[in-house]
Amino acid sequence: MKTIDQLRVKIFADGADKAGMLEMNAKTYVKGLTTNPTLMRKAGIADYRAFARDILSLIRDKPISFEVFSDDFGEMERQALDIASWGENVYVKIPITNTKSESGCDLVRRLAARRVRLNVTAMMTLRQVRDVAEALDGETPAYVSVFAGRIADTGRDPMPLMAAAVELLALKPKAELIWASPRELLNIFHADQIGCHIITVTNDILKKLELVGKDLDDYSLDTVKMFRNDAVAANFRL
Repeated sequence: MKTIDQLRVKIFADGADKAGMLEMNAKTYVKGLTTNPTLMRKAGIADYRAFARDILSLIRDKPISFEVFSDDFGEMERQALDIASWGENVYVKIPITNTKSESGCDLVRRLAARRVRLNVTAMMTLRQVRDVAEALDGETPAYVSVFAGRIADTGRDPMPLMAAAVELLALKPKAELIWASPRELLNIFHADQIGCHIITVTNDILKKLELVGKDLDDYSLDTVKMFRNDAVAANFRL
């Protein structure tokens, strides 16, 4: 079994809690960070720009992705150019479609031509990956984010699709595939196994990294002790 240091896949922390982002940024194995409007809302962020600027003043040496939130492609483009101006380590997240199911690939093509570093997000099919790969210019670094965890939520094994996506992106060497929305720590090893470039991981899963390689007999005993201690603490009686 590989140790974390032996993995080829890069681990990005996914979240919008400032303290959590700074905690994960301090980890040497965390190579970048991502967030999105849903995570920011859950974290109680009220001022998008102020929050992003604050984070970028503290995290300067790792890539960070911030997402546009308009549903109109013209306004998305304006927002993307604004966000891209916030720092050299900023990647702009563009959804694969708007809420009307209209493709965002033309916008991706325009922004890539202007050398905006993009993170094209919310993809779940190979057709989407193929369309985005064709829209990218090939000269500007970009992320192609496939929500493997959500694919798995539908009862489908995401591994074959993700492996095929790695092959599709081989023609765009500056584009990196992201395994997004993992559901368990094992997904980090799944992503590494197929040659996926990046996996975005929430803090609760990242904190399980200390368990990697743990002796299973010891882990079994720890679990028994946990159940016993909680029963005693609850003062259960029969």
